[in-house]
Amino acid sequence: MTTAAATPPDLPHIPVLLGPLIKAVSPASGLWLDGTFGAGSYTRALLAAGADRVIAVDRDPLSFDLAAPWAASYGDRLVLRPGTFSQLDQLAGGPLDGVVLDLGISSMQIDTPERGFSFQKDGPLDMRMSQDGPSAADLVNTADESEIADILYLFGEERASRRIARAIVAARPVTTTLQLAGIIAGCLPRQKPGQSHPATRSFQALRIAVNDEYGELAEGLMAAERALRPGGLLAVVTFHSVEDRMVKRFMQLRSGGGGNANRYAPETDRAPAAFAQVTRKPVGPDAEELAANPRARSALLRVARRTDAPAGRIDPGLMGMPMKRGRR
Repeated sequence: MTTAAATPPDLPHIPVLLGPLIKAVSPASGLWLDGTFGAGSYTRALLAAGADRVIAVDRDPLSFDLAAPWAASYGDRLVLRPGTFSQLDQLAGGPLDGVVLDLGISSMQIDTPERGFSFQKDGPLDMRMSQDGPSAADLVNTADESEIADILYLFGEERASRRIARAIVAARPVTTTLQLAGIIAGCLPRQKPGQSHPATRSFQALRIAVNDEYGELAEGLMAAERALRPGGLLAVVTFHSVEDRMVKRFMQLRSGGGGNANRYAPETDRAPAAFAQVTRKPVGPDAEELAANPRARSALLRVARRTDAPAGRIDPGLMGMPMKRGRR
């Protein structure tokens, strides 16, 4: 099943790793939850692959507005529910046969200047997926220099974080995406052909901070563990190294692997494995998908199957979630 064949032609977003994901979870019978509904591509594919019903969750109200012309055609097989990863088990309302999470920002969000996600199109400095709460402009104009530097370093792995934070504070108020992108570019070497835009890491970091993406991911993985029935599948598509590290470590730790955090500490009793890993190594895009969608180049898919062991909790730090530790 190729991605092109699985993608409805009217979708404003090209889904990533859709073919490999559906192959890994088929037959997709029973009740599923798509935690990142977006343009609906994963949900439609799950319904086409045999899911009896899909609960489609998204924090962005635009997703449900765009689905209005076609969602009703699925009748009660499709349920639309606004919410976040951390609410996943509550939104499910009962045991699930599968959970799918696509962690990438959608093309329709990036390509809409008014949403403030893009450093290549001018718009208000917003970045809120839910379209409520503090915006990126609120963050960069009220946080102190050290807090901005920490966000850029921890969430964007930006080594020039202090220099950029200093420039942002000096230029306040910062209200538009191109204004911020220009400030960041002025702190870094000139972009060479083939290199990513100088503002890429900083914009990623601010978006993650505004939407608490790492916190929601950590809680969402644990919520999926609580919601899945024995034999149920958890499939997660990530787009950068920190996300993939968190998903990888969660699946390792909850499948009985991972070892002790300190090799000199005594061996501790391990809880019964709550998952069995289906994909020992992550699945990436093939050449055909990369040619059709260059944005897929960093995507990785991991899948695990729920056991009958009781659900538990993990300290997000053990998953590799970046934590603020003060000034470096």
